[in-house]
Amino acid sequence: MDLYCVMGNPVEHSRSPWIHARFAELTGQTLQYGRLLAPVDGFAQALAQFRSSAEGTARGCNVTVPFKFDAGASAQFLTPRAQLAQAVNCLSFREDGIHGDNTDGAGLVNDIVQNAGVALEGKDVLLLGAGGAAAGVLGPLLASGARRVVVANRTLGKAIALVQRHAAVALPHHADVEARSLGDVSGSFDVLVNATASSLAGDEVPVDARVLKPGALAMDMMYGPAAAGFLDWAARHGAAPRDGLGMLVEQAAEAFEIWRGVRPPSAQVLSELRAIVG
Repeated sequence: MDLYCVMGNPVEHSRSPWIHARFAELTGQTLQYGRLLAPVDGFAQALAQFRSSAEGTARGCNVTVPFKFDAGASAQFLTPRAQLAQAVNCLSFREDGIHGDNTDGAGLVNDIVQNAGVALEGKDVLLLGAGGAAAGVLGPLLASGARRVVVANRTLGKAIALVQRHAAVALPHHADVEARSLGDVSGSFDVLVNATASSLAGDEVPVDARVLKPGALAMDMMYGPAAAGFLDWAARHGAAPRDGLGMLVEQAAEAFEIWRGVRPPSAQVLSELRAIVG
């Protein structure tokens, strides 16, 4: 049996096993996908134990918080997008070693464009945060045709460093990219993406609602109860609210295709998952 898992801490809440089981069912693939709780300081050991599992052949794993940087350090080969993000959420176990990729950005863009039906070409995008979550999506946002992407973070230096690392990506796509502190965001935007931990912590949205153009898409990477406050804020200020459930499914679809060589019907699975989680 080909084995896959999602590794994180915490991980019991993860919907990934259901998503990948449904992907496998719909594409006729045979595999087993589970959850693996790794000690906060024991990612490498947990990964090694999973790879040596006697229950089947480990083929890969998804990686969630707080291990995306550990996953990058564990891989012998990184895709260009993983190198750019400096974070990995998808590991593939191959004969020549461990390959690391980052599917978060592709998942975000696919959800916005395909599932939400919002074209990014020529749009102004505000990305809140400069940590691993933001780093994983900035490159694909710049490559999506967006006219301008502003990275706003509480610590300006982190936003500047992230923007500088992506300058070479922005250039061929003729996209403007700039860094701001959260209190120094000017203008209004067609799309807002919250990649901070504010929703998870139950904090208020860290920018003024004036950053939203009328009818703007306001997306939180969180989903479920954690995203409720952000979604309510977006709706009260005339934006179209969206949680991160679609991004979760789309990044999983990207990983599934990497592992199995077939693209699962992500829109169908997202519709089914929304019906389950309400």
